[in-house]
Amino acid sequence: MYNTTKTVLFAGLIFVFTTVKAKSNTVEKIDSITLNELVVQASRNQTSLKSISNSVTLLNSKQIESLGLNSLTDATSTVANLFMPDYGSKLTSPIYIRGVGSRINAPSVGLYVDNVPYFEKAAFNFDFFEISRLEVLRGPQGTEYGRNTMGGIVNILTKSPQYYQGTDVNVQAATHGSYLFTAAHYAKASDKLAWSLALNYRHNDGFFTNDYLNKKVDMLDTYGLRNRLIYTLNEQFSIENILSFENSIQGGYPYAQYFAANDSVAKIRYNQASGYNRQLLSDALVLKYAAPKFDLSAISSYQYLNDKQAIDQDFSIDSLYFIIQRQHQNMFSQEITIQAKKNKGYNWLFGGYAFRQQFFNDVEANIYKQKLNTLKEYDHTITGGAFFHQSTFRNFPVKNMNIVAGVRFDTENDRMDYRYVRTKNSQSTTLADTIYNPLVSLQVLPKFSINYKIHSTNVYALIARGYKTGGFNSTFERPEDLTFEPEYSWNYEVGVKSTLFRNQVFLEASLFYIDWKNQQIYQTTPSGTGSMLKNAGHSISKGFELALNSASIAGFELMASYGLTDAKFEENVLNDTTNYSGNFIPYVPKHTVAGQLMKTFQIENSKLLNKIVLSTLFKGTGEIYWNDKNSHKQAYYSLLDARISFVRQNLKFDIWGSNLTSTRYESFYFEALGKSFVQTGKPLQVGVKLSVNF
Repeated sequence: MYNTTKTVLFAGLIFVFTTVKAKSNTVEKIDSITLNELVVQASRNQTSLKSISNSVTLLNSKQIESLGLNSLTDATSTVANLFMPDYGSKLTSPIYIRGVGSRINAPSVGLYVDNVPYFEKAAFNFDFFEISRLEVLRGPQGTEYGRNTMGGIVNILTKSPQYYQGTDVNVQAATHGSYLFTAAHYAKASDKLAWSLALNYRHNDGFFTNDYLNKKVDMLDTYGLRNRLIYTLNEQFSIENILSFENSIQGGYPYAQYFAANDSVAKIRYNQASGYNRQLLSDALVLKYAAPKFDLSAISSYQYLNDKQAIDQDFSIDSLYFIIQRQHQNMFSQEITIQAKKNKGYNWLFGGYAFRQQFFNDVEANIYKQKLNTLKEYDHTITGGAFFHQSTFRNFPVKNMNIVAGVRFDTENDRMDYRYVRTKNSQSTTLADTIYNPLVSLQVLPKFSINYKIHSTNVYALIARGYKTGGFNSTFERPEDLTFEPEYSWNYEVGVKSTLFRNQVFLEASLFYIDWKNQQIYQTTPSGTGSMLKNAGHSISKGFELALNSASIAGFELMASYGLTDAKFEENVLNDTTNYSGNFIPYVPKHTVAGQLMKTFQIENSKLLNKIVLSTLFKGTGEIYWNDKNSHKQAYYSLLDARISFVRQNLKFDIWGSNLTSTRYESFYFEALGKSFVQTGKPLQVGVKLSVNF
């Protein structure tokens, strides 16, 4: 209650401050909002935001900067019904949309960055720099995107030298030893050739201290680059290459013991330093051909991931368990699509997709009291292919009604070799050296939607089948835990999108109902030192989203959103004595709330400044249950951020703050070895940023 009261009072003070004009204006300029005319790039047929039969959040580069989004974790609650907890390290980056997500193994939400699919969740948490657009499409996107998009799609696009030229430089410093530097140049060498190069470096001393080792737990050093080349041969044919790389060195796991009896958290105290290092390389080759009656595109992509996790698994000052996990991944994909040029009647799209994901990982466990070392090696290869089609009927069967019907045929082959070596008293014994029978699947994913336009309002209804592949558990101790089954869902959605008050406000609202079977549930291994996936019988998630964006009216701009997710197990019986049926699904916030108010003061006849922009951002999240038995939860909490920007032509100086009310909350909770542990959320942070564009 105290934190909520502080938040409301602080927000009110800033709101009053922003409404006081430095100079009275007799003429108020009202700009027309154009959000509804924006094209959703993740939509294969380039559908406008207002016409797409899907709940969508679209943020441009200006909004990403004003909201302070430095990674996908920062989008939590800013995007309705999206939750990506920020805990542990970049390895531990599950993402949930509408209650659909996966804490370990393959994600349930798809991520595409500049046409490159990210199949491994360890790659999801990367630094944002020079981002032009963030798109979040909620609900299954199986017809167009296939595997593991049951919760939705996150599509990220970076700045393109084809549409933007110039040089950007950003320098930032903040409390907790945080520093940031980015530099990028975009140019056209000729009418046919455009290129860009962007560089990024980030450092953070850390927010949390290991009291036993007397040093920061979560330091971070990361640097990256992105290079784009676009060659336009003629009006019909173009070729583009997008290369990106990031190297990250990170301390990790600021977990402290939690005592439920008095609701208290101990200091972080464990004796072995832990961390996570990652190298991530992605490359995409995009070929486009525009014929008179159709467009053809071919996208070839490659991703390399090399990472290492070292973790004091008991999180105590005793030497009990220490785990080292390494992973090498090579992922190749090829997609070819052909679609008809837009016309007033019928439009079609056909596509084919193939991928090969190869990853080798090993888990080394040191069990000190038993003087035992175990090494488990996994040589894992997944190959798959798909064929998909989508038909769009415009003004059918009546004027202003569009019908979209699509289907995808998805096949997959999952193969794993497993080796288990145990060493005790310098004597090594191979306990397993096995090639398991491959897991083969064939899925049919249909989708059907109707969109009807009434004046300035679009109303839509959607039904789609979702699917997430099954697979092998990377950690298992019993034969019955070796594999987990696929999960399936039927998704129903209705919504409305409208422009109000003479196009000054864009409103979007949607209701959804997800009925899914065989949900993949996170569980600890019987020993308590590992994690695996098992299947629940039946789950339901239902709720709605509401989003509002305004044009600039007298210098004011407003963004607000609200998401409700009511996600429960209908049937989840573990054994004769353990029944979680009726419980809430863990790691899913029931409410996500966001509100941003911006005020721009135009300054005339000044050689020092052109304008001052004030921005406040309110975010609310919760409640969140942390386990299947619903024995512990994080209550609803709110955060307040603010930013003031001083702008002079191509120069901008920002003063910003996050979690200004110093709200304390749990960003993660878990139970291990008979104890409970939490990681608290990041504390108040303030900083300054200088941006130069020329």
